[in-house]
Amino acid sequence: MTAVRGPKTPTPEPPPGTAPGPTAEATPGPAPATAPGTGRPPRVVTGRLVRTRSGGLSVLVRGRAAAVTAGLLAALVAVMGVSLTTGDFDLSVGEVVRALTGDESGPADFVVNTLRMPRLVTALCVGAALAVSGAILQSITGNPLGSPDIIGFTNGSAVGALVVIVVLHGSMTQIAVGALAGGLATALAVHLLMLGRGIQGFRLVVVGIGVSALLLAVNSYLITRATFQEALEAQAWLIGSLGNRLWTHAQAIGLAVAVLLPLALLLSRRLAMVEMGDTTAMALGVDVARTRTVLLLVAVALAAFATAVTGPIWFVALAAPQVARRLTRSAGPALLPSALMGAVMLAVSDLAVQRLFAPALLPVGTATGCVGGLYLVCLLVTESRKSRA
Repeated sequence: MTAVRGPKTPTPEPPPGTAPGPTAEATPGPAPATAPGTGRPPRVVTGRLVRTRSGGLSVLVRGRAAAVTAGLLAALVAVMGVSLTTGDFDLSVGEVVRALTGDESGPADFVVNTLRMPRLVTALCVGAALAVSGAILQSITGNPLGSPDIIGFTNGSAVGALVVIVVLHGSMTQIAVGALAGGLATALAVHLLMLGRGIQGFRLVVVGIGVSALLLAVNSYLITRATFQEALEAQAWLIGSLGNRLWTHAQAIGLAVAVLLPLALLLSRRLAMVEMGDTTAMALGVDVARTRTVLLLVAVALAAFATAVTGPIWFVALAAPQVARRLTRSAGPALLPSALMGAVMLAVSDLAVQRLFAPALLPVGTATGCVGGLYLVCLLVTESRKSRA
């Protein structure tokens, strides 16, 4: 049987003088070279989507980020083991475990629970707080120099704490409140200076550097107005030290981290969207202004509580987030790896100053300052080369 074919529909010819164009079914063109509103290449999120059997929960698991997090946890456990077992009074792992569980008495219990453990817990919490604060600020500003010690929030917290130490002669709790008030007042001052211009970008870094220089002069003035003993105490505090830290210090910073770190992690998804640009973030349903304000308050509070407990410890907030992001190759802010990296960096720095320079009582701020200064020079050279390219 012969198949009957209908009349062939003629293909419309283009008008004279025009080149034939693609049809409606043509393959779309390449993706835009930059993400909307950022001027940077669009971020590509890769990973494995894991769902529960009920289908109610889905989690994006990135293999490299998970491996780096596991490696940092292992490094953290190793540093804790070395810190608790070595020193002027060496202990075995069994003695440390028994002391921590309350089954050990005598010198081992005193060394572990009174001398070493409070100092170690304080170092871990302060390092995590500073690193997360730096990661949030660097993400908000889109600038690797956007950290609390560069922008001036750390110096603002130091001014508040010095006022309590030198003028009010306050307690540890009052020093913490003063440092928090100083940090928040600095954030408010920076916000007012940038009113109507948005809290993002290179402008925030420049304004913050100017405010930081002004606050550093205020710190120097407060020290000159103090008595000799108060000036020594204030100057020692300004270097940043973990020496003679007790459980009251560890509990204060531990409570702050326990409250603020989950809040930061909860907002990390919105923070990653804000990094894509205001237009894209608002199109995805993110209230950009409110998200930036809340995250800025969280970052300031973390830096302020850390400064109140140990004094200003420089460059952890600057370096830890960048190292964590480079290791994970994460498109987002990588807050959890940054927290672990900051804890490991500060704990290793404190362990180094205790073991390498014994019996001298060297503050940990000197170690982080030396290493961080070299990192800052390398970062500035790298950014300068990028701007020339």
